[in-house]
Amino acid sequence: MVKDDLLDLIHKKRANIGVLGLGYVGLPLAVTFANAGFNVTGIDPNREKVEMINRGESYIQDVPNAQLRKHLERGLLRATNDYDVLKEIDAVSICVPTPLRKTRDPDMSFIVDASNTLAPYLHRGMIIVLESSTYPGTTRELVLSTLTKNSDLKVGEDFFLAFSPERVDPGRTDWTTYNTPKVIGGITPNCTEVGTAWYSMALETVVPVSTSEVAEMTKLLENTFRMVNISMVNELAQMCDRLGIDVWEVVDAAATKPFGFMKFTPGPGMGGHCIPVDPLYLSWKMKTINYTARFIELASEIDSNMPRYVVGKIQDALNRYKKPLNGSKVLILGVAYKPNISDIRESPAFDIIHLLQEKGAEVSYYDPYVPELNHEFFHLFSEKDLASAVEKADCVAIITNHSKVDYAMVHEKAALIFDARNALKDIAKKSSKVVKL
Repeated sequence: MVKDDLLDLIHKKRANIGVLGLGYVGLPLAVTFANAGFNVTGIDPNREKVEMINRGESYIQDVPNAQLRKHLERGLLRATNDYDVLKEIDAVSICVPTPLRKTRDPDMSFIVDASNTLAPYLHRGMIIVLESSTYPGTTRELVLSTLTKNSDLKVGEDFFLAFSPERVDPGRTDWTTYNTPKVIGGITPNCTEVGTAWYSMALETVVPVSTSEVAEMTKLLENTFRMVNISMVNELAQMCDRLGIDVWEVVDAAATKPFGFMKFTPGPGMGGHCIPVDPLYLSWKMKTINYTARFIELASEIDSNMPRYVVGKIQDALNRYKKPLNGSKVLILGVAYKPNISDIRESPAFDIIHLLQEKGAEVSYYDPYVPELNHEFFHLFSEKDLASAVEKADCVAIITNHSKVDYAMVHEKAALIFDARNALKDIAKKSSKVVKL
């Protein structure tokens, strides 16, 4: 049987592994398969990425250069932009981006392109796993139909197809690709069996579910849960502001309850690929069957307003010092979407900078992880000397609380600070020049 032959290759680690897309998900996954002893080929259209990997230079913070070089020297890992290598690949993970269009609809072009690229190389005894976050039904309705459009091969018998949502949290060392439990669901039970066997050879815990749709929905539940709760506490911050209550003290006090409460903290908006994006895939899907995902729509509305709310708070803070926002120098401290990483995907800093500039502010930024910001409305470089930049600013706005920053120095030298992350938690209690979210 085809299934038994493929399982035998997998269990003996003789299956050739391919990873389509070598970004924040794909490269760590490729390295994890190589760690397990598989022969792995990473495939990406970006020639620069391919050349860097083959030189042993990582562009992903979670993948050290030494780890790359070890696998390159052992012959277990290589990168290419030649898709003909798929002829010899037994198992493929698709790890391509799934962004939103400006209209907030899913941009499925990367999955479509990957499926069309893979289709000519589909062969008996191949297992394909889609990892890209998407709406329920994508694997069956889009990927499967594309792969089999010009093929007589039968899914679950001749080849195998499944969905396994990525659970990458950049910058974490406690939960990695290896030890974060991995959900997987196939088009058929055979697909689930083969996919589970493959991933179990490289990952610590694999959780099989009944169908690809269940696996797709699982990912959306995880991120919708976080989106709704973060948006709720962001609205709570606005309520507390109007009531003259410190929202940070409220959240910390509530977090002392040992049951029935999970701590979420407010901020200037949500960033990263998953939380601001994935729930809207579900919302869009539900609209196609005449259902309104009300929690998601409301959470998205609150979150989308946070950068504008932050700019209003900065403007109010400057007014206290009899300074208009128009013409004031505002230093944005931290532009990555979360602390201690270089990832700027969907960062609220982009909207905050643009809104400040629209109101006439002279905006600069400092981020030890992000040397350059290239946006459709601006192109900025990080300040080199933080102390000097703080002294020159009329207001310092802490948008991302990197631990590398000397906040005591920032407080000492700044004329005014807007703290969206409670980075100055202890200092702020005694300081009149710190305004908190």
